[in-house]
Amino acid sequence: MRVYVPLTLPGLAEAHRTGQLGDGPLTAYAVTPALREWYVSDDVEELEYAALGRAALASLRLLAADPAAPRRRVVVAVDVADGAASAEPGKSPDPDAPGEVRLAGPVRLAKAAAVHVDAEDADEDVAAAAQALDAADKGDDDARFVVDGAEDHELLWFATQEVPQLVG
Repeated sequence: MRVYVPLTLPGLAEAHRTGQLGDGPLTAYAVTPALREWYVSDDVEELEYAALGRAALASLRLLAADPAAPRRRVVVAVDVADGAASAEPGKSPDPDAPGEVRLAGPVRLAKAAAVHVDAEDADEDVAAAAQALDAADKGDDDARFVVDGAEDHELLWFATQEVPQLVG
């Protein structure tokens, strides 16, 4: 099963240093029944892209909580055993949680299939979105528009061998 783990660049640097994504349990995103229902598609590639998008939004939430982190969303795509990820519906306060799963323990960075990171030209929009996120969650339509501006930026694909350059 492919899961998408949201991080920040400092989180990715820590994963590179320790060789693992967190200590566990980890929140990640995957193609779950709830995501299938929310996205209403049978196309696996579209569903995977939707799970990546949910993880990118979760990365934005991590950025909102860490103003010192560079303003780039980071998502690590990892293949795990089918039983390693469990969906816990209703556990997240995040209204955009379709596809959210829990990984019981840490995941070795060496298991990552790819890393997805914003390009430099997204910094301004991602910074504005991180700042507007709280207001958007409270129903402010202007703030939601700002958050959507970050979602307009496609995350770039990087091979795991490129992680040292990303965090260096």
